[in-house]
Amino acid sequence: MYMRDTVVNNQVGLHARPATFFIQKANEYKSSIWIEKEERRVNAKSLLGVLSLGIVKGSTIGIIADGPDEKEAVDSLVDLISSNFSE
Repeated sequence: MYMRDTVVNNQVGLHARPATFFIQKANEYKSSIWIEKEERRVNAKSLLGVLSLGIVKGSTIGIIADGPDEKEAVDSLVDLISSNFSE
């Protein structure tokens, strides 16, 4: 299991279009991947789950993966968030 925390800094947070990009990237990996915000953890490959966290600009989230490509998956998702989804 591998985990990293990151801060979401893009204008709309992790909603609609950015959430879709995030989920598409998460689905490229074999590992199970979750997003954790405060005490809630959801499947990072589920649009409904990701949207239910209500991640807004400035939110700190944890990205957790467990599987054969866990480190690569978490690092690439953190990089995607850090790039503000290339906006």
